[in-house]
Amino acid sequence: MLYQALRGVNDILPADRPYWRYVTEQMHAVAALFGYQQIDTPILEKANLFTRAVGTGTDIVDKEMYTFEDKDGEQVTLRPEFTAGVMRAYIEHGMQVLPPPVKLYSIGPIFRHEAPQAGRYRQHHQFNVEAVGELHPALDVELMSVAWTLLSRLGYRGLNFQLNSIGCPRCHPAYRAALVEYFGAHEVELNEVDRRRLRINPLRLLDSKEVGAQALLNGALHSTDYLCDECAQHFQAMCGYLEALEMPYSINPRLVRGMDYYTKTVFEVWAEGIGAQAAVCGGGRYDGLIEELGGPPTPGIGFGMGIERVILSLKAQGILPPPLIAPQVQVSPLGDAARVAGMKLVRELRTAGIGALLAFGKRSLKSQLRSADKAQVAFALILGDQELADQTVVVRDLAAGQQTTMAAAEVIPWLAERLKREAGHNE
Repeated sequence: MLYQALRGVNDILPADRPYWRYVTEQMHAVAALFGYQQIDTPILEKANLFTRAVGTGTDIVDKEMYTFEDKDGEQVTLRPEFTAGVMRAYIEHGMQVLPPPVKLYSIGPIFRHEAPQAGRYRQHHQFNVEAVGELHPALDVELMSVAWTLLSRLGYRGLNFQLNSIGCPRCHPAYRAALVEYFGAHEVELNEVDRRRLRINPLRLLDSKEVGAQALLNGALHSTDYLCDECAQHFQAMCGYLEALEMPYSINPRLVRGMDYYTKTVFEVWAEGIGAQAAVCGGGRYDGLIEELGGPPTPGIGFGMGIERVILSLKAQGILPPPLIAPQVQVSPLGDAARVAGMKLVRELRTAGIGALLAFGKRSLKSQLRSADKAQVAFALILGDQELADQTVVVRDLAAGQQTTMAAAEVIPWLAERLKREAGHNE
């Protein structure tokens, strides 16, 4: 039997690791610039955490969660998104006593049983950022700036925000009633899934991907026309801050995001040159979520960014990551006695902080040098019976095709200085 990975669950191969290292290192660096601290929550949580937070009637809860009964009879779920678990940890560990806003970020896998597509898989990885405890619209802009700064540093071009405000619980009844009246008059044009959304949560209709309903959805009423004074002022102030910072945005009335916990601001960051799916990340406010989960009334805002999606778009734009640091030296022993000495030399090189490979097997020197060339090392250190007797090492510069013999005691200091000098020239 040929075993293969499950559909939508992918291996991350060594060839892609430079991208992963580059992207995640930039994520850590940008989070630190803005004062965010890393938090890691379990991959496995109680299922009702997500049904309560994300909401029934959403695709995530109704179709996509990996939920099962464990051996203790508990309904548990593989994490389908970060925010609910982070807010559970915020409440459980009393983080509300910290000075607001509490700034947190996470990097890790999430799991959704959905149709796999480019950059979006059943197991994929996210950069998740949360700012909790502050309602001011300036915090919305700062959190959005985390995503903007990261994407700019990664080399994206033509960035702009897609914005909407879906209001708060005071705004929702009037807007919900208007949507029910509008879509109810066209119910026969909706498929079964969208008719169910109309009954359970009409706002979910605006997020429908049903091709035949798009013209109807484009004609739907806008949530920004039903905002209460507080929500309208919040949205207006946030847009004003973006304009002052010269960060381009467009108001997108179809933007609602996929979870029920969102309130007020919802946003996505779009970029040029990455195909039809221009959104690189998205998020919004969830001012009632912590209270819904049993904590005190606490505002919050966050976003998620799919790492696989980012890497695919970097490749599409021809953006290359810096190569990972690799060994620059190979020790090539010739004969059994030289092999023991070669093993000791490799250990000494690594102890000195010089990455080194050891040629294995009883291959000829020509074959060993071919392997060194394929490994893209800079120097081969050749040891044979004569070198052992003389306490010397043959140092071969593979790029220049030249070699010299030097005392064994001088090799490591010489290599350290030479590699340091070459690294400085390449910076």
